[in-house]
Amino acid sequence: MPRCVVAEDEALLRDELLALLRDAWPGLEVVAACEDGGSALEAIAAHKPDVAFLDIRMPGLTGLEVAAAALESSPATQVVFVTAYNQYAIDAFERGAVDYLLKPVQRDRLEATIRRVKARIASGDQDAGALAAIVEQLRARLPGEARGTLQWVTASVGKDTRLILVEDVAYFKADDKYTVVMTAEGEALIRKPIRDLLDVLDPAIFRQIHRSTIVNMRAIASVARDDSGRGTIRLKTRPETLAVSIPYMALFRNM
Repeated sequence: MPRCVVAEDEALLRDELLALLRDAWPGLEVVAACEDGGSALEAIAAHKPDVAFLDIRMPGLTGLEVAAAALESSPATQVVFVTAYNQYAIDAFERGAVDYLLKPVQRDRLEATIRRVKARIASGDQDAGALAAIVEQLRARLPGEARGTLQWVTASVGKDTRLILVEDVAYFKADDKYTVVMTAEGEALIRKPIRDLLDVLDPAIFRQIHRSTIVNMRAIASVARDDSGRGTIRLKTRPETLAVSIPYMALFRNM
């Protein structure tokens, strides 16, 4: 039975796509339905699915970043991008290495995509080089997303409340109902969950390295990889090290 991962941050659109897949591909097993890029990357690394349906725009890691990183953790996974950017995307798929679905997803278009994906799965045809090239082409073509980036956080330190500049944060770490904010001076707590932070942090500076951790790239002193593929980050202003999950190590390939 073929297996797939679906990643779409809008719950309604995710449920609609899952319903369409159940009807159009009854033999497909959905092993994970994810609401953000980080969860999708981890699910692909864990399950090695035959196909992944990836929304291009998601909190934290985009579908493009997930696809690029998944080439290392699950190179045989076929990728189908889900996008609203018709005019920017169509010519990027002419090589046929991956397919795409336009929102809202139409049943006939999905059925055509499924036929092509099934053929590629059966033949074992996955051109990693072509997929990587398409990802880079899409990154250049898709319009930048207007987003206000977070500059300050209001955090609790014991009974005190402090304003902390985001640029002074070494990393954020999920802790039950809170998020721990770590700076050179120590830790503080905020109530905003990790997933919500990914929506408002500058993605060029803050990167998710684990399901529960976001690091300030400017705070990194070094990144090391052990024999198992896991990573360890040493920080400039903190004595502790941070673990990097195996799927996320691909994001540090050029460091």
